[in-house]
Amino acid sequence: MDSAAATALIQTVAQGLLTGGLYALIGTGLSLIFGVMRVINFAHGDFLAIGMFITLALFRAFKLDPYFSVLVAAPIGFALGYVIQRVILSRLGDRLAEGSMLATLGLGLIISNTLLLTFGAQPQNINVAYATKTVQLGGVQLSIPLIVAGLGTLAAIGGLNYLLYRTELGRAIRATAQNPLGAELQGVKTSNIQAIVFGLGVAFAAIAGVLLMPLLYAFPTVGENYTTKAFIVTVLGGLGNLPGAVVGGLVLGTIESLGAFYISNNYRDAYGLVAFLLVLLLRPEGLFGRTVKRV
Repeated sequence: MDSAAATALIQTVAQGLLTGGLYALIGTGLSLIFGVMRVINFAHGDFLAIGMFITLALFRAFKLDPYFSVLVAAPIGFALGYVIQRVILSRLGDRLAEGSMLATLGLGLIISNTLLLTFGAQPQNINVAYATKTVQLGGVQLSIPLIVAGLGTLAAIGGLNYLLYRTELGRAIRATAQNPLGAELQGVKTSNIQAIVFGLGVAFAAIAGVLLMPLLYAFPTVGENYTTKAFIVTVLGGLGNLPGAVVGGLVLGTIESLGAFYISNNYRDAYGLVAFLLVLLLRPEGLFGRTVKRV
């Protein structure tokens, strides 16, 4: 392999890893919710779309830099998720497993149609000076928004790990994931913990939407594609496995980037689906197994 081909390969892998970091952020929220509540949130991508449109609205109204919008989008996402769990999901009782599918699918439709009525159907973007700028690192050209997104992902996932393993709330979350009845007997209000967890999962989706906004166009149904990606990431890593979700996101981003560069960019989304199907056929428990107890 000559130097030009090696450089192209390194750059493709680097871009794939940075993109995969965003996928990891999206998948981590979905995996966290499943690990604690055993619920798959089919509206996950629609909450990401909310983060994108909050960023768009703040930029147009106040010229607020897109990345500062995370200070607004994350709390709104958390509050929205908390309320949805308390008002809707908590009332499903013994029907939570199947009822949550219908409930979150319905929520997704409500969100996408509300965004359609509010912002219209046309794709919209944010024009910032650094949107198309790159920086050279070791002979590799990398997009500045992708680098910022990668750093934002590291910060968010690092903060989540600190919460889970260094705080009393984190211990309560892990106890609820492992044995809800045992946690209740120890004085943990599992209903409140589940609402907090769903809020955190939605907040992670909203943060991902903020980080994606300088890179993409926002439109009401943009979340559908990212719900699929989040599901692929969680299956690759093992449902409920947070470290696995991170690795799964990086793997998905790298596969898409390599496929787009060496085969065709027109089928970028298909490469991840092929990997998803192969994992289901060869290792249905995921690359790292179903370790919901390791939340």
